[in-house]
Amino acid sequence: MATLNDIGVAAAINILTALAFFLAFAMLRIQPVNDRVYFPKWYIKGLRSSPLVNGSAFASKFVNLDLRSYTRFLNWMPAALQMPEPELIDHAGLDSAVYLRIYLLGLKIFGPIALTAFTVMIPVNWSNNTLEHSGLTYSDIDKLSISNIPIGSHKFWTHLVLAYGFTFWTCYVLKREYEIVAAMRLHFLASDQRRPDQFTVLARNVPPDPDESVTELVQHFFLVNHPHHYLSHQLVYNANKLSELVNEKKKIQNWLDFYQNKYKRNPLKRPSLKTGFLGLWGNRVDAIDFYTSFVERLSRDICGEREKVSSNTKSIMPAAFVSFKTRWGAAVCAQTQQSRNPTTWLTEWAPEPRDVYWENLAIPFVFLTIRRLIAAIAFFFLTFFFMIPIAIVQSLANIESIEKALPFLKPIIEVKFIKSFIQGFLPGIALKIFLLFLPTILMMMSKFEGFISLSALERRSASRYYFFQFINVFLGSIITGTAFQQLNHFIHQSTSQIPKTIGVSIPMKATFFITYIMVDGWAGVAGEILRLKPLIIYHLKNSFLVKTEKDREEAMDPGTIGFNTGEPQIQLYFLLGLVYAVVTPILLPFIIVFFALAYVVYRHQIINVYHQEYESAAAFWPDVHVRVVAALIVSQLLLMGLLSTKEASQSTPLLITLPVLTICFHRFCKGRYEPAFVRYPLQEAMMKDTLERAKEANLNLKGFLQNAYIHPVFKSADESDSESESEWERSPALVATKRTSKRFTPMPSKDGGSVLSLDQVNDECLKP
Repeated sequence: MATLNDIGVAAAINILTALAFFLAFAMLRIQPVNDRVYFPKWYIKGLRSSPLVNGSAFASKFVNLDLRSYTRFLNWMPAALQMPEPELIDHAGLDSAVYLRIYLLGLKIFGPIALTAFTVMIPVNWSNNTLEHSGLTYSDIDKLSISNIPIGSHKFWTHLVLAYGFTFWTCYVLKREYEIVAAMRLHFLASDQRRPDQFTVLARNVPPDPDESVTELVQHFFLVNHPHHYLSHQLVYNANKLSELVNEKKKIQNWLDFYQNKYKRNPLKRPSLKTGFLGLWGNRVDAIDFYTSFVERLSRDICGEREKVSSNTKSIMPAAFVSFKTRWGAAVCAQTQQSRNPTTWLTEWAPEPRDVYWENLAIPFVFLTIRRLIAAIAFFFLTFFFMIPIAIVQSLANIESIEKALPFLKPIIEVKFIKSFIQGFLPGIALKIFLLFLPTILMMMSKFEGFISLSALERRSASRYYFFQFINVFLGSIITGTAFQQLNHFIHQSTSQIPKTIGVSIPMKATFFITYIMVDGWAGVAGEILRLKPLIIYHLKNSFLVKTEKDREEAMDPGTIGFNTGEPQIQLYFLLGLVYAVVTPILLPFIIVFFALAYVVYRHQIINVYHQEYESAAAFWPDVHVRVVAALIVSQLLLMGLLSTKEASQSTPLLITLPVLTICFHRFCKGRYEPAFVRYPLQEAMMKDTLERAKEANLNLKGFLQNAYIHPVFKSADESDSESESEWERSPALVATKRTSKRFTPMPSKDGGSVLSLDQVNDECLKP
């Protein structure tokens, strides 16, 4: 059985590991050769230059020779905390600043809870000897839990009162934080610089028309229904094949640049290569001529594919990015129903141009429901079949099971240090390894479902990752771990006593979760700041694959904060903290250390490393809030179950009120604060428009929006897409309608066409 000594050994291992990571980071970050790995954000912003170029001596370009800097190896911690939040928002965006507030939320919730629990609850739990006479396998830590309270004891009133207190405190902090973040979001949207997504909506499921093309249909529809605010539109094309060609051309062009630079350095020798696999065999040819012809061929293919995409009606999707003259006009369109048929002319806020996931725009809207059903079924099987490796992981924590299965290992396992290592460290690291590939699988599922923005993909993946961890890591560890740990007791007791045994045993899994928090939380956060994997990859690429300066910039790609994996992992700690706050409060200090350490580390990473791909203005916060509320309800239901097995008949019914109050609290917050995250108030839009017109009376909004939502492959190609550009440059004048009903053209166009009065339009629209 696990003892305090085992936890102490596990804590020592993880603390030493974390300290080693921090020390290695402190040494590596000040070396000039690693500058692009630990400060890439400043390079991207153009505010930092490479010391490899500016260094005076050759050795100083690679090794820091300033001995005084080694004495200040921990100065990164106060530096990470010095930047004020408004400056942090300007530097890294609102998404990053609000993401850090999740860690502060954990500290605000669990700090006072831990202080109260250690003052009141632990002395109450410790002053009993129930476990000593229970016949169950237990540890010294379990004596500090609710399992050590005698059945039917009046001491359970302490847990009941504190459950109410912890719930009210958590709800108060959640409400306060929701209010602050909502205000931050509205202020950010009001004070932020002009962005294309503020004026643009995405119109999907445009109904087919035999008489008009999609572009004519979109233009006529919005000119009729939004005559004073419609500005222009950009069609959505299925350009996935063109995108593949453009990406291939970029790679080949990079090789051409490499050999041209090589030839410039040594004009006496033309570079050559073999055309076979990896250049190992084949005919030897002139490298510059080979790649020049390759680029020219790809350019012709790109030109032909672009022409095919722009002229083939099958490449035009029934969707368009529609831009408006004002934010108010865009807000009205995005937040209202456009047609009497609620399944057509569907409008929603367009993602920020950087946030658009262009590949999924080519998926027909009618297929999305089928795709999401398939993904849901696949996720169901993934979640529940993962119970098998979880059970194996839990068996590692049971020394007796290992010795019975592998008796020849008993002399080794019984060594004190090895036994402590197996019980206090191995299960957590094994579970971490099993979960290593899960985020990639879940992101692939989200992409298959057809979400059109990177932020939506990450939020969907985060939601499933959290549900997966709840089922497998939390419930799976409790159920399978309890079964393994108390197997002998289960076999030799009557069936009626098994529920009570489970009720007593569940709190004992705190030992496993403590080790998991130390491995995944403490050592994991320290490993995050070390960036060992990016460090190795950068130097390998820089040594063998970097051919141009552009290659070097791509090699130092810092990535993003990883909301799809980071946020659900944080939520698991909220779940553990709220569940065990009343059950086994000894777990709380380990969680508090995690939140404090992670806050400092990720603040440093956001300031110096991560470069967010998009800005959603903290649209993810409602997901954060609802998952904490769900964790709170789970903790209440679990406590009700535990007290029912303890025959605390007087106190248990009073707990039924807690989930009801918590759900009412959630409904209040959802109605009061969530609209700020899903809708844009017309009052705010009008204020912003009025101020902008007063400051910039001659604003050329069309010029600002004309290329915002053109597919990147059209903008990145060398040849300009004159057809697309001319389409944006044209004024939104009406074109001649070709529809026999003439329902969407109430006035003559400049190009001629039929005339239809507004009364006639109304009559036509009233027809079934």
